Amino acid sequence: MAAAAAAGTWWAALRRRSNARSGSPARDGARAKTVRLASYLLVVLAGAMIVCAVIGYAVTQHEDDRLAAERHAALRLALDEMRPVFGSMARFDPAQLRLIERRTGLSDLRFNAEVTADGGREVQSLHDEDGRIVGWFSWAADRGLVRAMDRLWLLVGAAGVALAICAVLAAAAARRLARSLTLTTETVRRLTNEDALTGLPNHRAMLERLDEALADKSAAVVFALIDLDAFREIDDTLGRGGGDAVLVAIAEHLRAGLPPGALLGRFEEDQFVVIMKAGPGAAKALAEAVRTAMSRPIFVERMWHVSAGIGLAQAPRDAATAEELARRANLALRAAKREGRGAVRQFEPQIEAAHVDRRFLLGELESAIARQKLDVHYQPIVAADGGRMVGVEALLRWRHATRGDIPPSVFIPLAEQNGLMSRLGEIVLRRALADGVRWPGLFIAVNVSPVQMRDPWLVDLVGAVMAETGIAAERVVLEVTEGILIDNPQEAQTRLEALRALGVRIALDDFGTGYSSLSYLQKFPFDRLKIDRAFVSSLGTTANSGTIIQSIVALGHALGMSVLAEGIETDEQRVLLRLAGCDEMQGFLFARPGPAEAIDDMLARRRAVMGQGAVSAR
Repeated sequence: MAAAAAAGTWWAALRRRSNARSGSPARDGARAKTVRLASYLLVVLAGAMIVCAVIGYAVTQHEDDRLAAERHAALRLALDEMRPVFGSMARFDPAQLRLIERRTGLSDLRFNAEVTADGGREVQSLHDEDGRIVGWFSWAADRGLVRAMDRLWLLVGAAGVALAICAVLAAAAARRLARSLTLTTETVRRLTNEDALTGLPNHRAMLERLDEALADKSAAVVFALIDLDAFREIDDTLGRGGGDAVLVAIAEHLRAGLPPGALLGRFEEDQFVVIMKAGPGAAKALAEAVRTAMSRPIFVERMWHVSAGIGLAQAPRDAATAEELARRANLALRAAKREGRGAVRQFEPQIEAAHVDRRFLLGELESAIARQKLDVHYQPIVAADGGRMVGVEALLRWRHATRGDIPPSVFIPLAEQNGLMSRLGEIVLRRALADGVRWPGLFIAVNVSPVQMRDPWLVDLVGAVMAETGIAAERVVLEVTEGILIDNPQEAQTRLEALRALGVRIALDDFGTGYSSLSYLQKFPFDRLKIDRAFVSSLGTTANSGTIIQSIVALGHALGMSVLAEGIETDEQRVLLRLAGCDEMQGFLFARPGPAEAIDDMLARRRAVMGQGAVSAR
């Protein structure tokens, strides 16, 4: 039932998203205006054509009437002039009619005693001296302009009808487009303020609601940012559609679990936001409600338990504007995410101070990398059976001009979070292998971060640096942590095997702190195990530490690996680890990390001691 509900909600969200793409209000509005204008122009054009046709017809009719009157007058004048010649003119022969035709310009002139019924001819009566009608002249009517206009009327009428039909159709289309535009505008207005997937208010709408809440000075406001932990893993596993279904289910859980009066919205892909009027304990209650809602399982193909980091800020205590409140809630969220999954942090001034400090250190670190102002120190690694130096571990150090020594625990995470780790790793690798050339009897151990391991160019870089420096591959040891193996086991295995193919050795650092170390020992090509300093520091104080170390050593030897213990600070720890069977040791008991020159001095003293021993033996 839960899966069906999630699928139904997801399908509804997809339909909302599809409807959002179906029309553009700007485009529909332009089309509606264009069609409406076209209909108006067609109506005006049709009316103008009809008016012009009527005026033209009246003008041609008047012109034809004027020409006809002129012909009648010309005929009367010709008869008056010919009367003395032809006498009473009671009858006319054809020759006389042709003469009158030439004098008057008439066509097909005839004379009859009675009026003809031919409506296509002009007629005029002939009177004798006493004024009596003695006959009728008729001739072909020449009304060419009227006949032309009669034919033009057909064209004008057809055009007018066509234009009228087009105008009606255009007006109907304009009405349809206007209705469509109204619907589209409403849809866009809704989606401008609504998340297409979940139906929640979106980033823009939530900031507007926050402005409205802050405008009410009578009550405080709690603003919470909720960021889902490791949501990309769900997206990678289920695909985009499955990930959307999980987001919809989370939105429903949050909506149902929030306190009354809390407004839920969606800020980013995997980030939600809550706005709520603040009262005593409101922030804590809101955080608990969110955590309770997030604890409910989600069923999409299988059961998912999704946690979330929560950052809280409160107005007016932490900020007075929506933008500032959101920014400080985001700072609190970042602090919560650094603490681990499911953490909650409320904004404090120290958080912003730490953020400002991190931004400063980031800028300084970028500058130090660009100017090659970082140092590489080396800590000796000694053989358990006698304390002879067998190798060194390269450790990056940063001495700031004003801050002094900045510990790796501060600047290494900063580099990893801001895309600088690959450049830092390359600096250490190049410097360490170049320095190691002058220590032919020692191996050089270099740490490889999870960020470097994901870099597809790592293998090529290692091969290129070894070729440049000329160092033997068997003297290079790359140390990796279990975090590399957890992120992407298949990719890590492929890359480690490619590195092994170069001839370098691989060490598993901080062994024993992960939750699946034994399975990694079976799957991945390791040459050395490093026992984490947490086990070493508790030697002699807890009974279990010695047993665990003995088990790790036995396991490593059984799999053909050497075992190195780090963090040794007392002689008692050295003795116990030697008895446990460790092959190599590292710690302050033997030497602190130092520059390359310190290793040179140690090797020189060792050679001097050996030389004195040889002389004494002789």
